[in-house]
Amino acid sequence: MEKVALVVENDPTDDIRRLGDWLTEAGLQLDVKRPYTGDELPETLDGYAAFIVLGGEQSAYERVDWFPRLESLLRKAVRYHVPTLGICLGGQLLAQALGGRVEASPNGLEIGAKLVAKRDVAAGDPLFGPIPFAPDVIQYHSDEITALPAGAVLLAASTHYPNQAFRVGERAWGTQFHIETDTEMFADWAAKWEDADELVAAVDERQDDVREVWEPFAQRFADIALGRTRTNLPLLAQ
Repeated sequence: MEKVALVVENDPTDDIRRLGDWLTEAGLQLDVKRPYTGDELPETLDGYAAFIVLGGEQSAYERVDWFPRLESLLRKAVRYHVPTLGICLGGQLLAQALGGRVEASPNGLEIGAKLVAKRDVAAGDPLFGPIPFAPDVIQYHSDEITALPAGAVLLAASTHYPNQAFRVGERAWGTQFHIETDTEMFADWAAKWEDADELVAAVDERQDDVREVWEPFAQRFADIALGRTRTNLPLLAQ
């Protein structure tokens, strides 16, 4: 029987791109919903093996037509232990849906090829445990999670944007950074900035390093969704 992941694409500028390739190669089928084109989101996650929410140009605190339904689905995903991954805006919505706070960052735009630092507690996490101490990531955001939900576990941080990755419950993860982004996608995002050529060149140079870390990460997420790996984590941090 096919195992299907529900993917919500919030904006045409950020599709699942190579993360989708990694997940399908690992055995997941993808059901991509694009609510900005009128796609209806389901009321429940019944029948889905996993849930993935992507980024976008919106702010999590904006009044966007489908955000209430999307946040409801995120709460249900945590409640019913559906393996979930929220990326950038998706991670912010996951945090906000569960009582965290998202605001415009006082540090402004974070953009380009960056490093984040894995926290010690991440060593026991089934997704983040095997990643290196300071993995390469792609950033593009001016909002940030300023307060994590109660009980969330902080898994990765950086100096000016401390909540870079977290887990809430047993099987829901959020990241502030991007892992799905290839050079072409980032070039479209960066086109309006004066230093676009320099930013794009740096991102292009880091693509192999990003793949080396985050393709196995995607494989581990798929393994959890497909029942090949069991999680043995508390539902909430102590």
